[in-house]
Amino acid sequence: MSHEASTEELAANARVPLLAGTFVIAVCGLVYQLLAGTISSYLLGDSVFQFSLVIGVFMAAMGAGAFWSRHIRGNLAGAFVTIQVVLGILGGFSAALLLFAFSALANYETILLFVLISTGTLVGLEIPLIVRLLREEQSLRVNLSSVLSLDYAGALVAALLFPLVLVPQLGLIRTSLLFGLLNVAVGVLALKALHHLIPRPRAHYFYTCAAATALLISFIGAESIERFFETRLYTGTIVHAETTPYQRIVITADGAETNLFLNGGLQFSTIDEYRYHEALVHPAMTIAERHLKVLILGGGDGLALREVLRYGDVTSVTLVDLDPRVTELFSRNARLARLNNGAFADGRVKVINADAGKFIENNTGIFDVIIVDLPDPRDVNLSRLYTKTFYTQLSKRLAAGGILVTQATSPFFAREAFWSIVSTLEAVPSPYQQAHTLSVVPYHTYVPTFGEWGFAAASPRTIDWARARAVVPTRYLNAQTLAQMPAFPPDIARIEVDINSIQTHQLTRYYELGWSRWYR
Repeated sequence: MSHEASTEELAANARVPLLAGTFVIAVCGLVYQLLAGTISSYLLGDSVFQFSLVIGVFMAAMGAGAFWSRHIRGNLAGAFVTIQVVLGILGGFSAALLLFAFSALANYETILLFVLISTGTLVGLEIPLIVRLLREEQSLRVNLSSVLSLDYAGALVAALLFPLVLVPQLGLIRTSLLFGLLNVAVGVLALKALHHLIPRPRAHYFYTCAAATALLISFIGAESIERFFETRLYTGTIVHAETTPYQRIVITADGAETNLFLNGGLQFSTIDEYRYHEALVHPAMTIAERHLKVLILGGGDGLALREVLRYGDVTSVTLVDLDPRVTELFSRNARLARLNNGAFADGRVKVINADAGKFIENNTGIFDVIIVDLPDPRDVNLSRLYTKTFYTQLSKRLAAGGILVTQATSPFFAREAFWSIVSTLEAVPSPYQQAHTLSVVPYHTYVPTFGEWGFAAASPRTIDWARARAVVPTRYLNAQTLAQMPAFPPDIARIEVDINSIQTHQLTRYYELGWSRWYR
């Protein structure tokens, strides 16, 4: 093609590359949103709020970018290439920048808004420029339908790839860098197709190559970058870290101490985990009429299971945990298996990797003891496992003399949330004739790494707390500590709160309200 080729001829030759680029940039744009929402949820909790904030700000910035695109005149092709390169850099390094802001800068929200506004604005500029670049070759009607169809299709692909492939296989930082490279690749594609329309194309080639090189080098070293940030977030040496389709798993060690973090939240420390697990398991096991068949929901680390298996008359334990990697690690890794005394190797244990809610919906078994060792209700997805509906389903799986117990977050740090869980259990109809509703006993104990921690036991029959005993070897529980557990001093005493339901998810709001008083 001659240097004097017309705009019409160039547009015709560039149509396929630009439409292919439309698909790619749509995928990139949504991935940047998903990355920001996921990282914010990991670090700050309350995924509904975080994703709502991310989507709202990003979409508003896209609108601003689309509006400002009208002021780009003249060198449209050069502007499009520049936008792709700048977006590739900002979007590609966005995950690393957000992690750095949280771990080192103490102004995460400001950096998050910067990332969302800058990337969203650049994404908003893209589609109007593509339509204008193609305007000479087809009518506006054809161009808009083609561009928007590919844009929406790209969004669908991104939504499917992100949780199923990208995060589990690449992790957050490497995913971010990969899509930054794809944005730059779109810039290269446009540069090659439209270079005769771009003044000083060599300058564009130079900074495009520089951006691609920086992203590629960072992509190769992404694991080291991720470890650098995580060493700032976690105490001790990281001995294992991986991202699964469900969560980020980080295990640290500091001398004899081992810690498990899921999505940035501490799940246990070997310094004092026995206090938590003894308080969770043994009152229920000794109060129940019998404990032959036990169900554990959550507890993929096997520590609650370890305590259950101290009872020689237990005939079967079903442990249901969502993430197979957690149960694999704590059953196959020698260091971690020692923590639960090799509990997963016991022939009485059956492990089911499934969602606790789905398991209860589909299960018809009856259990003497049900132990709910699930993460705190930080978001709606977890809050549904603390609702009246869920507890009602659980109660139908209880034997007449059975008991269920759940961890119930901190009555000190999240007082409203704790008593909401208790009130929700008290509203559950009894599945037997013994009473109209479940009998519930709230109790608490002190776990140094967590502070004051709460639990709630519930049963179809009246719970006699005097039956709670330490009849197997324990490090913490004895008659005195057990007797004190149901007593609540004034600063954590009962308050009036709403129950948690599928419709309201009041518990999540209570939880955020409580913890926000202490960690802002």
